[in-house]
Amino acid sequence: MQELSLNILDIAQNSIVANASVVDIEILINSKQKNLVVSIIDNGKGMSEETVKNVVDPFYTTRTTRKVGLGIPFFKMMAEATGGELSLESTLGAGTKISANFTLGHIDLIPLGDMASTICSLIQCNPDINFIYTVSENDETFTLNTKDLRVILGEVSFATAEVALFIREYIEENSNHIIQRSILTI
Repeated sequence: MQELSLNILDIAQNSIVANASVVDIEILINSKQKNLVVSIIDNGKGMSEETVKNVVDPFYTTRTTRKVGLGIPFFKMMAEATGGELSLESTLGAGTKISANFTLGHIDLIPLGDMASTICSLIQCNPDINFIYTVSENDETFTLNTKDLRVILGEVSFATAEVALFIREYIEENSNHIIQRSILTI
């Protein structure tokens, strides 16, 4: 994968397949410590201890449609390439938290990518799931919660083209400057 946003999309899709009703995606940047933490947290069906142990193996998957599962192994590999690490916590029936820690400014850190479009796509294609997207850098935080958007929009669907465009632009306007500032200062 050429950008982290595509890997985040893949892992968030795992949350959706796991019947999560809430998916929390966090981008936490500490430019002083040159650290980027990307977390995907859900309240889906969770994983057994055996699955948690094996999920970082690209040749292990619970899917029957293919014989490999590359999303989490790639996420782990990309974090480790920058001197970081991956952590995974999961409880059957309660959900999963996957966090990857990356070193900002490392030569092997791939671009974050178009997070606004990634989050907008997830929201538009899964209107019944509550997505929480947070971008934080040191003392500045932006959070988008689709639960709040539903109150504002009422009966208007997230799938409406105008609403999708508004959501993408809203995310861009309120989070891209945080991401760009922290990456440019490294």
